[in-house]
Amino acid sequence: MDTIFTLLMVLIMIASILLVIVVMAQNPKGGGLSSTFGGASSAQFGVQRTNDFMEKATWTLGATIIVLILLSVVITGKPSQTAPAQPIKKEAPAQSSAPASKTATPAQTPVAPAK
Repeated sequence: MDTIFTLLMVLIMIASILLVIVVMAQNPKGGGLSSTFGGASSAQFGVQRTNDFMEKATWTLGATIIVLILLSVVITGKPSQTAPAQPIKKEAPAQSSAPASKTATPAQTPVAPAK
């Protein structure tokens, strides 16, 4: 279990770093990667293709991260451990209206016979 969790965490970190790189390479005005690597050659292929690739890569990496996180939760979850149960509150016995006598009723003392 521990090695699977470590593998999933490494994959999540790699996907996160790639996502950061892809997002940072994009330019909101359409320049982005296409203008960085030779502006004249990108005009032949068109900027739109680079933006489509970058957008698809962003969505794919984001979905990959979400799937890996959910997979790590499902695989490494420990169903045998349950949440601690709430302590059951026991109610105090109800108070009786008349207090019970603590002494037993006195026994009848024998009466001495008359002489």
